[in-house]
Amino acid sequence: SGMANRLLAAGHELVVHNRTPSRAADLVAAGATLAPTPRAAAAGAAVVISMVADDQASRAVWLGPDGALAGMAPDAIAVECSTLTVDWVKALAATASSALVDAPVTGSKKAAAAGELNFIVGGSAEAFARLQPIFAAMGRGAVHVGPTGSGALLKLINNFLCGVQVASLAEAMAWIDRKS
Repeated sequence: SGMANRLLAAGHELVVHNRTPSRAADLVAAGATLAPTPRAAAAGAAVVISMVADDQASRAVWLGPDGALAGMAPDAIAVECSTLTVDWVKALAATASSALVDAPVTGSKKAAAAGELNFIVGGSAEAFARLQPIFAAMGRGAVHVGPTGSGALLKLINNFLCGVQVASLAEAMAWIDRKS
């Protein structure tokens, strides 16, 4: 919702879908249109963005007769901002008839609401260039890191390194406590 609110604030027309429609009520009140399916949300859009929990949720959004891919125009760009596996992102790109960009983010829900996300983008340079106004509305930066799947890979590496640092800090604190 933070990303969607940033797009609305920047003057973008927004059609949203949520499996639980009541969770989109604030966006609708702010000017978004609620769609009953991902396909309906994608119909007529130049850019379709997904931010979901995992590969399974991403499959549900993009695939099938009511999936976003079924409603997208061939010249539209699909943007997957979720933290997903590289294999799924590449499989999704192979399935899509339009350009697909993987653009996972660094930052929290608070950062999304403040427009302070950073996008790690995999995909074509042309699609990356076309998406600059969208990324600018939602975040403070976007870096193109290579072909589709590169954003997902770098995000997973980032998460791994952050996890290792947290675990190391916890071990160090326990060691300090034992030596005190």
